[in-house]
Amino acid sequence: MRFNNRFMMNKFGRIVAGLIIAGAVGGYNYLTKDNSSTGNQGDSKIASGKGPTVDNQNQLHDKIRKAKEDYHSRFWMSTEATVVKTLKDDTKGSQHQKFLIELAPDITLLVAHNIDLSPRVPVAKGDKIKIKGRYEWNNRGGVLHWTHHDPKGKKEGGWIFADGRYYK
Repeated sequence: MRFNNRFMMNKFGRIVAGLIIAGAVGGYNYLTKDNSSTGNQGDSKIASGKGPTVDNQNQLHDKIRKAKEDYHSRFWMSTEATVVKTLKDDTKGSQHQKFLIELAPDITLLVAHNIDLSPRVPVAKGDKIKIKGRYEWNNRGGVLHWTHHDPKGKKEGGWIFADGRYYK
């Protein structure tokens, strides 16, 4: 009996210690989170009603130019862009609205906006938008996706600001 009580206390103590450590690590990560690299500063502006902000455009353009050469490239970004072409929806699996945006004369990206998780964005050629999503390399220069909320609520997610409204 004495052995079982000691075992239970040790097990209980380990559980409590694990919870304390997990809470401390989570709190540290929250307090030291680098919002500049993820474009998260835009969401704080959304909450305040002041509209979205965007990453430093020149630095972002350089980062994308370099990312085009590295097929491992993946990062969160927010930017202003011009819609240069609307494309046919991708209806295989999760449905995605697709369109091309231009960030600079030498930088265009495909946007794949999940319309199963977020409303369709009313965009047309020439429209100016602000957008936050995850860049991933592809052989045509990159794709921007996760332009919607996280349905599981675990990630921050992205958005598209067009026609005076957020689509996320």
